[in-house]
Amino acid sequence: MPVRPLQSVCERFDCAIAKGRADREKAQRKADRKRREGLLTINDHHKLAQKEFNAYIRLRDSHLPCVSCCKTKGNDNLTGGYWHAGHYRTTAAQPALRYNELNCHKQCPNCNNHKSGNIAEYRIELINRIGINLVEWLEKDHKQPSKWTIEELKALRQYYKNAQRAMMATPGECEPF
Repeated sequence: MPVRPLQSVCERFDCAIAKGRADREKAQRKADRKRREGLLTINDHHKLAQKEFNAYIRLRDSHLPCVSCCKTKGNDNLTGGYWHAGHYRTTAAQPALRYNELNCHKQCPNCNNHKSGNIAEYRIELINRIGINLVEWLEKDHKQPSKWTIEELKALRQYYKNAQRAMMATPGECEPF
């Protein structure tokens, strides 16, 4: 324990050496983290942003059943407790809607993977959730004005991280619709 208020370690030599090593290791980890971040490509940033967006969608819709088949974890053993964030308009068909919260909802793996999103049933439930006007808006062609930048993707990722924290801090208050 330090003897004086501004002293970082006790007066023993081995404590000072251990503190110096710990400080160097901490600085090295920080430098490595920054270097690794600099090596990420635009696709890597898309994957990281998509991961946070999908986690947010699953959290937002946690109290709702699958958007396509209306099954819940309790009566569907196929999910195994794991849900997908399924897009109504796919990211390949409409890249501009990739991070649009109206276009993405909680979906069971069976509907998302094996039934290609089960779009017919998805549309019916989507009309119930957001209304016909917004569904028709989603079905229109959307032109993405420009490609995503790394800074935009970092900001998007941070936004959805913060949104998840806010939802977990205030459960039940953040109803999606």
